[in-house]
Amino acid sequence: MSFEPFLIFFLIRYLRKSLKIHDAHPEWDRILLFSTYGVVVLFIFEITTGTHQWIGWLWQLILIGIIWLIFNDTRFNREKPVFFAVLPLILLNIFSKLLKVLDLRVYEKIEIYLDFAFCVAITWMVSALIKSSKQKKALDQERKKTQEEEERSKFIAAQKDKLEVLVNERTSELMIQKEELQQTITELKETQAQLIQSEKMASLGELTAGIAHEIQNPLNFVNNFSEVNRELVDELQTELKSGNTEEAVIIANDIKLNEEKINHHGKRADAIVKGMLQHSRKSTGQKEPTDINALCDEYLRLSYHGLRAKDKTFNATMKTDFDESLSAGETGAGKINVIAQDIGRVILNLFNNAFYAVKEQKSKNLISYEPIVSVSTKKFENRVCITVSDNGSGIPQKVLDKIFQPFFTTKPTGEGTGLGLSLSYDIIKAHGGEIKVESIENEGTKFIIQLPISK
Repeated sequence: MSFEPFLIFFLIRYLRKSLKIHDAHPEWDRILLFSTYGVVVLFIFEITTGTHQWIGWLWQLILIGIIWLIFNDTRFNREKPVFFAVLPLILLNIFSKLLKVLDLRVYEKIEIYLDFAFCVAITWMVSALIKSSKQKKALDQERKKTQEEEERSKFIAAQKDKLEVLVNERTSELMIQKEELQQTITELKETQAQLIQSEKMASLGELTAGIAHEIQNPLNFVNNFSEVNRELVDELQTELKSGNTEEAVIIANDIKLNEEKINHHGKRADAIVKGMLQHSRKSTGQKEPTDINALCDEYLRLSYHGLRAKDKTFNATMKTDFDESLSAGETGAGKINVIAQDIGRVILNLFNNAFYAVKEQKSKNLISYEPIVSVSTKKFENRVCITVSDNGSGIPQKVLDKIFQPFFTTKPTGEGTGLGLSLSYDIIKAHGGEIKVESIENEGTKFIIQLPISK
């Protein structure tokens, strides 16, 4: 029994496997499949009928046909190393059969050499197949690696495109959100300005009664001294007619003194009106030299009289302790640079809260309780300290950290906006200063403002 059927079967099976893996040609796969069946049938025929010379040559023709197919069809280029491995064995076998037919004596002489050549060819085939197998595995791994890299590259490219789309979409969304945020910020700034103006107008409303009381006093002086001067003018005319010049000079001096008092109280009323207008109009944001002592004294009395206008039965003691080095004097040396409207608004808010606290404490009908609101100023090397204190109801410790938050208030609904201390905190911070609070419930509260002295 010859080895050709096994070799042919191996080669056809190898070709089919290679085509399925690499090229996937169904028509060639069918041809090779039927060829396999033909080889099996021919092999069975050879076994059952015995070895015939023509069957041996048929096997050789089939091998030659397969080799010719491999080397003439580019689709089988990958299989050439395998056929180079078996080619010496096939050629040697064909040569041996031809030599046996053509010259048997020569064949018998070199048969031993042919057997050796067959051993060499088989050794060559085995080693070449092993090497080819290793190369094939290496190529398959390289091909697989290349395919994985291509797939990875495609995946990365797809992800990149997807990411670019997502980035563009997100960028578009962020631009829309940015515009919405800018619009919201603009609206919030407008709302903040409106709230600040509302708080200013609310505090202005509380001032109205006190301002009216404050203006009434200088007006009464002006009216009274004007009436007295009118009488003195009549007396002066009488004395001049009688020739009593000494008495006329005395009366003229009295008139002059009264005019100075009228002028003083007129200026006093004018200052109150200007202060009211200054408080109500929008802040310029410009710092200017300001008499802190005068500012505190002015708003202390206005706040007190404002509360008195609402409740005639309310009384309180007002105490002041001003550092004289902060008084303006004639030269204005004691003035410090602040935004007067804003600092005045802060001080007024603290006074209003202080008088409200002592009024609440007074309503508890405590024995020997005397409402006291105090203000003091102190100048240090590089800062000014303003302290507003009261002996009122105090602030509960659990809410003490919240009092500077917007819209937080301990007053009943309708009596406070919750913006006064929040705006005061912002104003002091804008001046580069600090505002602190110390409070004991049912004993009193102290607000301490520290402002830097700027040249």
